[in-house]
Amino acid sequence: MSTTELFLIAMTIILGVPYLIWRVFRTDYWAPLVVVQILTGILLGPGVLGKIFPGYYATVFAPPVIAALNGIAWWAVMIFVWIAGIELDLREVWKQRRECGTTAAFALGAPLLTGCLAAIGMLAWRAGWMGESASTWQFVLGIGMACAVTALPILILLMEKMGILREPLGQRVLRYASLDDLAIWAVLAIILLDWQRVGHQLAFLAIFAVAAWLFRRLMARVTEMDRYFIGLVWLAACGYGADWCGLHFMVGAFLAGAVMEREWFSLERLDGLRHNVLLVVMPVYFLSTGLRTNWQFGGTAVFVAAALLLVASVVGKLAGVGVAGKLLGWKRGDAWTVGWLLQTKALIMIIFVNVLLDRHIITSETFTALLLMAVASTMLTVPIVAPRLKREDFRSAPVERTTGPNAELPS
Repeated sequence: MSTTELFLIAMTIILGVPYLIWRVFRTDYWAPLVVVQILTGILLGPGVLGKIFPGYYATVFAPPVIAALNGIAWWAVMIFVWIAGIELDLREVWKQRRECGTTAAFALGAPLLTGCLAAIGMLAWRAGWMGESASTWQFVLGIGMACAVTALPILILLMEKMGILREPLGQRVLRYASLDDLAIWAVLAIILLDWQRVGHQLAFLAIFAVAAWLFRRLMARVTEMDRYFIGLVWLAACGYGADWCGLHFMVGAFLAGAVMEREWFSLERLDGLRHNVLLVVMPVYFLSTGLRTNWQFGGTAVFVAAALLLVASVVGKLAGVGVAGKLLGWKRGDAWTVGWLLQTKALIMIIFVNVLLDRHIITSETFTALLLMAVASTMLTVPIVAPRLKREDFRSAPVERTTGPNAELPS
């Protein structure tokens, strides 16, 4: 078969299999379509499908097909991170700076600490977790930050499903997550700092500062539709610049969005763009992520590491938010709900650890353990938070319609 035919077979599998699983088994209460797509990507990867049907796997996912899929995946995830940058609303955070700063600091700092301790434990347990290009501090800080991540775009999706996104609770959680999201990319830039290319990196940041000022002046003068076209050109240019200087194109994608104003776009169109990216091209990214999983240590070691990281992530996040709640005088139970919402991982963490893998800071076995932790973390959120929303008056509208196990909750 031609490369085109193999590519279309691969696309049929990528789009069809997770949708059938999600729809037939009605998994949305505990596993949204996004999570099913990630899990399907793992199953279609070399560790599962490649071991069971090596000939079929080698034929369908041949190198030319993988190259084509990777191109789509890169652009898809760049757009997704760009939108996440646009959605940062730091002005609203500034208005509530004491509460937001305290909560975000503890919500990030506590799981960062427990994650770093877990990383040190992994290194003491056995060799093979740390990448060939990593220093110990880079590995430990990278794992710690992966445990501290809050996935802002997926958090928005889950809160939409539970009907609290536009309610006071949902807006509070978004402010906390926005600060943590900003910190994630700042820490990633520190981890990726290359002293041999620091001149290039400083040059990129200087050029970016001037270009961003000119870009913002231009965007303020054009129509909304023109802003989308110009914004995408800006995204590609920033991604190239960041990758050229060694910071990785994902850092450039986030910076491209972060200097843009959310008010430049209607909320409905921006939400629609995010949903369409998730529907049309992000499944390819999930597949490409699954293709990078590795079980070379054997399933036991990888699953034990994933469990350790999950405990470090959840316990750290709940403890940190709990301390913040005590300091700020929240009512009883608020910290538990907010903590579980903020421990949602999924996409942003997967993007984060993909960058660590690309830069050889972690190995593919560590990547697999982190991927399993991200999936489990996200799957826990709705089943734990939704029953509490039923019992407590967190929003004005009833919750029964959208949070039951048989509810229609489209992604």
